[in-house]
Amino acid sequence: MYFNSEKMAKTIGRVAEKTPEVGETVSGLMVKKEFTYQMMALDDLHVFSQLSTTNISQRITIAYTGAFGVLKHRLKQIFESVESLPDEESEGRAFGVHEQLTVKYESEKHISLHWRSDPISDMVSDSVVALILNIVREIPKVAVES
Repeated sequence: MYFNSEKMAKTIGRVAEKTPEVGETVSGLMVKKEFTYQMMALDDLHVFSQLSTTNISQRITIAYTGAFGVLKHRLKQIFESVESLPDEESEGRAFGVHEQLTVKYESEKHISLHWRSDPISDMVSDSVVALILNIVREIPKVAVES
């Protein structure tokens, strides 16, 4: 059996402050509880429901013995925005990639990547990790050919 019924969502919080015009798109979070739907802004989630949100910060440390400048140069070849960042701990040897990811020089043998988890930042970090691993794999070839 197939039942085609119209579903309605009640707008609450900041989303309900302004009445949309006909054909205007309304965006927010759709929360279903039992048989009712509510649309609200992300900031209103904890006010109107028992749900909460969180931000996940991720960090990975990778063995890297190559020159830090080589890594920055290779990243600039791929990404439009690679900017130096002030960082007292790593003596100014840190840079950001697309304001999504921070690459830090930890020691002569390690670098670390830091990012807040979301689909775009995860994709950027995956490509940076792949690039770093590719550079690490190429280092012996460069040393032998020199």
